[in-house]
Amino acid sequence: MDNNDKNRERTDNRTRDWDIGEILIRILVTAIVVGIAAFLTPGFSINNLWSLILAAVVIALLDYLIQKFTGVNATPFGRGITGFIVAAIILYATKFIVPGFNISVWGAIIGALVIGIIDVIIPGRAM
Repeated sequence: MDNNDKNRERTDNRTRDWDIGEILIRILVTAIVVGIAAFLTPGFSINNLWSLILAAVVIALLDYLIQKFTGVNATPFGRGITGFIVAAIILYATKFIVPGFNISVWGAIIGALVIGIIDVIIPGRAM
């Protein structure tokens, strides 16, 4: 094994570590943004803190998986109408996975819009 192989291996390890750190940051930012969006959006409610945390994990993981497999960024204003639709679908799909996370179709659409606006204000990546 020469030095180039060793450097490539170190870079690969750092990339894997960054992916885990990136997911944790996404979960934290997503929890804050989804909590604010639920407060501001009609047809969108979260019953308790545990539902919010679980919803943030589910939303962050769904976004991460969609981005890795399709290349579509689910930021409502980051990719135009495609990102907006994907963000609304992720919010609505979370309803079926997380108990205590209640959202209507219109709530998901308005929530994706609110999340896009909050994403511009709060640094980091919400969805």
